[in-house]
Amino acid sequence: MKTSILTSVVIGLIAFSSVTWADDKMACDTGKGSYVTGKVTSGPKFKSGKFLKGVELSHTHLKVKVDESGDIYDVAIDNVFANGYVKNSKKIPPSLKQIAVGDSVELCGQEYTDGTKGIHWVHTDCGKTPSPNKPNGFIKIVKQDGSVSDNLESLETYCPLWN
Repeated sequence: MKTSILTSVVIGLIAFSSVTWADDKMACDTGKGSYVTGKVTSGPKFKSGKFLKGVELSHTHLKVKVDESGDIYDVAIDNVFANGYVKNSKKIPPSLKQIAVGDSVELCGQEYTDGTKGIHWVHTDCGKTPSPNKPNGFIKIVKQDGSVSDNLESLETYCPLWN
């Protein structure tokens, strides 16, 4: 009886995870992004950026081993869209600082087009019509139980910088 209950719970978690990932992949497709899953192999690391209208466009970088191909991707995350971002801070925002080596992540964004392996634009598109060059992206942590975090890159406070 105990084995049967445990088996049912495990099967339920796997089914829930598959549905969640399928939903996120569909959302990424709708948002015109490239969908990638993988495990974090290094990071997060802060990188300074240029200023736009008095706001530094800094990034946080991770390395992720992609599940499908085994490639190591550089992930460039725009801090200005990170939940908990503080204007012109030289620190990794709290929502991104929680990402740890070994975490599984879901990424939706634009893959690098310069021949290197990586993805960027893993953030909200600020309500604009998405395109492959400007997708409605996200970064989410896949938890141990198979559930997925909210988008860590959904802050729209600074969207007016691009208007």
